[in-house]
Amino acid sequence: MENEVVDSKNFIEQIIEKDLADGVYDHVTTRFPPEPNGYLHIGHAKSILLNYGLAKKYNGKFNMRFDDTNPTKERSEFVESIKADIKWLGADWEDRLFFASDYFDQMYEAAIKLIKKGKAYVCDLSAEEIREYRGTLKEPGKESPYRNRTIEENLELFEGMKAGKYNDGEKVLRAKIDMASPNINMRDPVLYRVARMTHHNTGDKWCIYPMYDFAHPIEDAIEGVTHSICTLEFEDHRPLYEWVVTELEYPQPPKQIEFAKLYLTNVVTGKRYIKKLVEDGIVDGWDDPRLVSIAALRRRGFTPESIRKFVELCGVSKSNSSVDYAMLEYCIREDLKLTKPRVMAVLDPIKLVIDNYPDDKVEYLEVENNQENPDMGSRKVAFCKELYIDREDFMEEPPKKYFRLFPGNEVRLMHAYFVKCESFIKDETGKVTEIHCTYDPETKCGTGFTGRKVKGTIHWVSARHAVPAEIRLYENIVDEEKGKLDENGNLNLNPNSLTVLKNCMVEESLADTKPEDKFQFVRQGYFCTDMKDSTSDNLVFNRIVSLKSSFKLK
Repeated sequence: MENEVVDSKNFIEQIIEKDLADGVYDHVTTRFPPEPNGYLHIGHAKSILLNYGLAKKYNGKFNMRFDDTNPTKERSEFVESIKADIKWLGADWEDRLFFASDYFDQMYEAAIKLIKKGKAYVCDLSAEEIREYRGTLKEPGKESPYRNRTIEENLELFEGMKAGKYNDGEKVLRAKIDMASPNINMRDPVLYRVARMTHHNTGDKWCIYPMYDFAHPIEDAIEGVTHSICTLEFEDHRPLYEWVVTELEYPQPPKQIEFAKLYLTNVVTGKRYIKKLVEDGIVDGWDDPRLVSIAALRRRGFTPESIRKFVELCGVSKSNSSVDYAMLEYCIREDLKLTKPRVMAVLDPIKLVIDNYPDDKVEYLEVENNQENPDMGSRKVAFCKELYIDREDFMEEPPKKYFRLFPGNEVRLMHAYFVKCESFIKDETGKVTEIHCTYDPETKCGTGFTGRKVKGTIHWVSARHAVPAEIRLYENIVDEEKGKLDENGNLNLNPNSLTVLKNCMVEESLADTKPEDKFQFVRQGYFCTDMKDSTSDNLVFNRIVSLKSSFKLK
């Protein structure tokens, strides 16, 4: 209907508000539960910000919990990187930092409770046999020959598993549910396995570890989580989640809700692929700016605000879809364009000498920090006889409609004067090494000169005052034309994903830049001081994003 009021709340907010109205819960508690087996990526940012945002919206609590039930792949390095990423994004767990491993005793007691209720049994089938017995989507499974062991026997065997009497894989604890269930996850899933591994948090205390599908609902229930929000691949696991919290008789059990993952076009998020890129030395770590891990986006120069805006624009839905990377770039441009200074940097320097400018004279020109935001004030930029300009701003024999510098042509030096190219010098290879110009002192920027107009304006830095820098330009790490993967499942790598420019010159105002400082380099794009490699003696800048984009926000 034309006049119908559209409810803008997403489907998760609608569920929460109904639960609060119906008295199902009298509070809201959400959580973000990563497994510490790698660095977080842009898709995790959606989950973090969604869970944190919901808790904040409904005056609830947001818990941070490491789902560390699988010690084979977990490391303290990943724990620390995840904590740093979440803090940087602005999600505050306050004093509620938890580890699944903190609840191992309670999980063990929960397993004992299920055995005593006749709802769990110790099974001697191998992993392969369990798979065979499970059946298919069209055929029901077969019951394990160990399914009907007595409660006493199961208690004794499970205690033996805990005491280390059995080898890895020799016995498992399984839920006793329904081997004919249409949902394969309900066909007596494994709850515990024997695994002799040192755990990063509990050391060698345990040689049995709970499976994720058993541990997760228990963790949520212990912490008083009301809405356990996860991605769509867990939808088929929800009946098992509900079975666990129901059979363990939690008084106000949490509710699992699934939403669609965030997929970005042509980016690498799979831990297996990133691990290989790191191990093969193709990238310089999990935070290489060509990746979309949160640490990599931060190092590249993305801001928490831009990622929050991106997640907001993506929205929350029940159906999977892909988002163009250009939308993420749009968000960072929007965030930086009015908040960061616009400075001059010359990426491929060629010397420009103003022959009629006094040799020892230095002028300090007043330059606005951001022409679109006068509140950002101004700075002084040194101007003298010898400058650097970008090589692409001069041509010996220009094509039509080339309005920059060429013999006999006049251009404006940004914020300064008109200069006219009089001559140039080449080296023995024919490469232009120096351009000679004359300037018109009447044309100083800001004096109101209206005598004549020029069509071209070029940027520059003072040769005497400029600071050398390394500048890194990035493209997608995968070849967008060939697609992400080749026929063998390997990444189609883009050989031009990183270009390192070693002999750049930047304004002296950047001499004291700090890691993560951000700027617009006039005509070049937005850049960030590298947080890993940049030093006061060796400045390194990463290009965050170019200035122009084809992306339009609908």
